[in-house]
Amino acid sequence: MNVLAKQPRRLESYVGGQWVVGAREGVPLLDASTGVPIAFIDSSGIDFKSVLAYGRDKGGSALRRLSFHERAAMLKAIGQALMEGKEEFYALSTATGATRADSWVDIEGGIGTLLSYASKGRRELPNTRVLLDGALEALSKDNTFSAQHILSPLHGVAVHINAFNFPCWGMLEKLAPTLLAGVPAIVKPASQTAYLTELMVRRIIETGLLPGGALQLVCGSVGDLLDHVEGQDAVTFTGSASTGQRLKTHKAIVENSVRFTMEADSLNAAILGLDAAPGTEEFDLFVREVAREMTVKAGQKCTAIRRVIAPRSYSEALIGSLRDRLAKTTVGNPADETVRMGPLASLDQREEVRSRIRDLSADAKIVAGDPDNPTALSGDPQAGAFLNPVLLYCDKPGSASSIHDVEAFGPVSTIMPYDTAEEAVDLARRGKGSLVASVFTNDPGFVEEVVVGIAPFHGRVMIGNRVSAKSSTGHGSPLPVLVHGGPGRAGGGEELGGMRGVKHYMQRTAVQGAPTMLSATTGRWSPGSDVRTDGEHPFRKSLAELMVGDQLITASRAVTLDDIEHFANFTGDTFYAHMDEEAAKANPFFDGRVAHGYLIVSFAAGLFVDPAPGPVLANYGVDNLRFLTPVNPGDTLQVRLTCKEINPRGNAEHGEVRWDCRISNQNGATVAQYDVLTMVAKTRN
Repeated sequence: MNVLAKQPRRLESYVGGQWVVGAREGVPLLDASTGVPIAFIDSSGIDFKSVLAYGRDKGGSALRRLSFHERAAMLKAIGQALMEGKEEFYALSTATGATRADSWVDIEGGIGTLLSYASKGRRELPNTRVLLDGALEALSKDNTFSAQHILSPLHGVAVHINAFNFPCWGMLEKLAPTLLAGVPAIVKPASQTAYLTELMVRRIIETGLLPGGALQLVCGSVGDLLDHVEGQDAVTFTGSASTGQRLKTHKAIVENSVRFTMEADSLNAAILGLDAAPGTEEFDLFVREVAREMTVKAGQKCTAIRRVIAPRSYSEALIGSLRDRLAKTTVGNPADETVRMGPLASLDQREEVRSRIRDLSADAKIVAGDPDNPTALSGDPQAGAFLNPVLLYCDKPGSASSIHDVEAFGPVSTIMPYDTAEEAVDLARRGKGSLVASVFTNDPGFVEEVVVGIAPFHGRVMIGNRVSAKSSTGHGSPLPVLVHGGPGRAGGGEELGGMRGVKHYMQRTAVQGAPTMLSATTGRWSPGSDVRTDGEHPFRKSLAELMVGDQLITASRAVTLDDIEHFANFTGDTFYAHMDEEAAKANPFFDGRVAHGYLIVSFAAGLFVDPAPGPVLANYGVDNLRFLTPVNPGDTLQVRLTCKEINPRGNAEHGEVRWDCRISNQNGATVAQYDVLTMVAKTRN
């Protein structure tokens, strides 16, 4: 398929394992700069009930057979394939109105999110199909009845209804955690830019890496698809609040308690600190950030700065600085390399933005830009959806309403002055919930008051100053490791956030029972579970031979006063509780001099470590170390070491083994307890 073909083509949906065209020719989709038709879109004739069933039955069952590591490897391979063919996406992206820099955020930002989840999946998740959530809950004193929360993939389909502004990133940022969780997806892109999403899905399918049914695409209306969603399905929506609220209250979604995540209108704010006067580094950073957020993607970003909150005494200087900077923004066809900002996505979108500017003008005046007479260096000035940046000023934001209620989804921002930090917080809160706010200041006191004040109303808060200027990712950049969402007007949902996004597509279940039965479900040993002591040291076993529950009970070792003093002098840790009998007795926790905690751990290693070369390759740490009972001179130590969890790596000749280590004294009291983490070869040499 030639993505640059002169003749517009009919977009196809990928459903039921094949590409299909709609029953009608469809609606034309136009190049945002020239008005030339790019494609036609239509999905009529598709049996959406069957599409859902195909995803659940074929895609879901195939994904659930894979482990987290296998799914992560699949995401990595897909991401690498997309990155190799990225120039094809860039070539088509100009039709959406995106410059090369805009497209980088959408295309490589989206692929980068896919690769980020692939990496985090391999590093942070076990090579299993069930994820443990939290620690074991002991429900009986004799360890015969316990509980463990687990997370398992939903047995439904995730329906992703996406916005027009990021046709690649918008799909991939939702698709990555969905597939990693083991849940198939149906992607419905916004029509205006669906041709770019369709191209990327084609290339994904062509890799052959996804199981059938794992990914389906609907180009056009979803028809009656939502009528058929069930309790194991999930629906995500990015777009206007009015549309999102209508979908959220859909009869099937409400009756079946379908998981629904919405990212909607967001009147994001940027706050200039009282200390950030004109001439300071923070003032200059603020001007650059506001101008950038107004012009990147022509302001068509859910995270763009809509409200510019600044000290009243700095307002005049701020207006002048922003006016000068915005005047240098070259507008035109993004295929022209000299262009800094492209058009809006469509003429309809431009008219929508112009209408919202008129609404804002009820409380604010335009101080830069002319929304009715755009200029463009290139492209068709009549057919292209061009709009120059528009800056407004509202002198009395505390009594105005439109500036806190109306979002112009384009290169539009409103400056509003404040006099005190408390007033700045109040103005930010009036957005009624936003995806992100930023605070530019070098005053820690101002940061504390403002961030604590606005945090409950925002999904993310970015602090900008001279120290982080070079490394900061900026106000408007959602990151795979941070939550993307916001309360109230912003939709009330969360996406991304590392593994938080994965868990959204999984069911949390509390499983109760005898420890051995729990271990069969979770793959993790716990006190009371069956153990195996076959006479061979567990460290002599490879992953192929080792079993969860393999246990070693060591010999005992006495701790002497000489041991304690030698350790103190050798390490330099001469804390009084180890060296001064009288001072130690005065301590409410001790009866006299005690052994160092790390001496106890060291002696324990000496008791359980098998010194000869073998399957155990390395010790890479301990988790959850706790010292529970003081050890005095004359006490004896003994270790119970149990194989707790085995996590083989799919792409290596070794795996990770977690060992439960319990150190007890001569009275059977637990002195210390922790998990030992080792790398173990899969087979013996």
